[in-house]
Amino acid sequence: MSALSTVAALTASRTGRAEPLATVRHQHLDQRPFVLVPLTLAGEACAPLAALAGTDADNPTLLTVRQPRDRAERFRFAARLAALLLTYIDECRTESEPYTVGRGKDKEERRRFLRAPQLLVPNGEGIAYVRLLGRLTRLRATEGPYAVDPSVPTLGKWLTWFTDLAEFPDSSALLAMTRLLAAHWVTGQSPSEDSHLPSLLAWIDPPDGSDGARAARDAEDPTVWPPAGPSTDPVFDRTLHEVMTRYDEASDERGREAIGRQIDSELRGQMLPTWQLMWRGVELLRNLPEGGHVPDRWAFDRRLFSDYAEYLDADGRPQARRDHAVGAARRLARLEDAVTRYDAQRAFDDPLVMAEYELTGEAFTGTVTATDENRFVPGARPGSQVWRPTITLRTDDQVGLAVGTEVRSPARPTQKSRILEVHQENGVHMVVLQLEGGFANKRKPPAPPGALAEVGEELTYTARFPEGMPSSLPSEEDTPWTHGGPPRPYEPTDEDAEETWE
Repeated sequence: MSALSTVAALTASRTGRAEPLATVRHQHLDQRPFVLVPLTLAGEACAPLAALAGTDADNPTLLTVRQPRDRAERFRFAARLAALLLTYIDECRTESEPYTVGRGKDKEERRRFLRAPQLLVPNGEGIAYVRLLGRLTRLRATEGPYAVDPSVPTLGKWLTWFTDLAEFPDSSALLAMTRLLAAHWVTGQSPSEDSHLPSLLAWIDPPDGSDGARAARDAEDPTVWPPAGPSTDPVFDRTLHEVMTRYDEASDERGREAIGRQIDSELRGQMLPTWQLMWRGVELLRNLPEGGHVPDRWAFDRRLFSDYAEYLDADGRPQARRDHAVGAARRLARLEDAVTRYDAQRAFDDPLVMAEYELTGEAFTGTVTATDENRFVPGARPGSQVWRPTITLRTDDQVGLAVGTEVRSPARPTQKSRILEVHQENGVHMVVLQLEGGFANKRKPPAPPGALAEVGEELTYTARFPEGMPSSLPSEEDTPWTHGGPPRPYEPTDEDAEETWE
């Protein structure tokens, strides 16, 4: 935990209520997200047991597997889930808009959908479940001895697409509610306890007459708030085992169906509290204003969705079981860039996040005490002069940035600045900044209105920039022979279709 979050956690434990870690919401929330609350059979990694799914908070769809050890029932479950999720995905493909990629001769106009699907699960284990379910369905054959419904491998491809994006912090395609809430509030309990959705929400929004600590203790009762999936409560497992045993031993179809309905009822009762908590979390998050960079990040998600939908329409192959070396290197570079860019964008959008960088010396806040609008310095050509105005700031912060470091301010994110001098006067730090842009291409004074800070204005500057540092790795088709040359496309095999669920 950072210093700021540690202080917030101590405050929460004292006041009995979660403390905010953000002033804005840093993830996109769709008006109709697809919520999935899964359950798995105890003792098996991805044997589907049941799920509540859908986009209507008041009318979830119940999917159950009355005998999870039956392979046919498992794939019927996958087909039913596919009918729901693929319909939702198709609804996101009704309208599109043009956008442009590249520059100059490489400029190309494409189209992207106005919406993209958003999948919400209760916790990080839910994301792991979606990843494994995608792996175990996308490679299935639709013909032959192991044939499944054609929608099953399509479901698997989309689930894998969701989980691939879930690794990128700047994507909102697949989100875990516990992680989403913990990124915006800090509680007085441990991070591992924050992975329990009922107790986490109890700290953030305790019932009237209670505080977070008492409400969280009450939320730990599995008879009132069952585990938020995909694992089940051990006590419930015993009850379920007894009912399933009677289901298997039923002598007639009518009795078997009656016991099956009892299984459905038991499973729905286990998942319904979590379903309600998911929508309660959505409501709390929607009360936060959206961060300034969120629409751009969601536009990129929509672009990726549009590209992948086009790929699948062209009979795209399923994702490989394992990344090849080149793909893994490129993916790692994209992940590193995404983390850096996302952290900086959050800081530019949110003063609470920026405060973390001020504590580490990577940012500072000061008041403008002087400006020099008419300053010129020698240019690159002999005898030339370039316009480089300066501003001087007074700050009580410990400035950890070296002279010559490029910095920017969230108040003027496109204006490049460079630290010229840092010194102390009467116990405070004075920072002189040289401005190197942000004047609407003007090459001499006066500066455009608002482009030059005024005396008395309070500004924050940081060395982190929201555009990140894109990788310069070659494209896959340009992979040199020293690294194996261009990788061959993945070809599914018959063995892939035989992969077990365990």
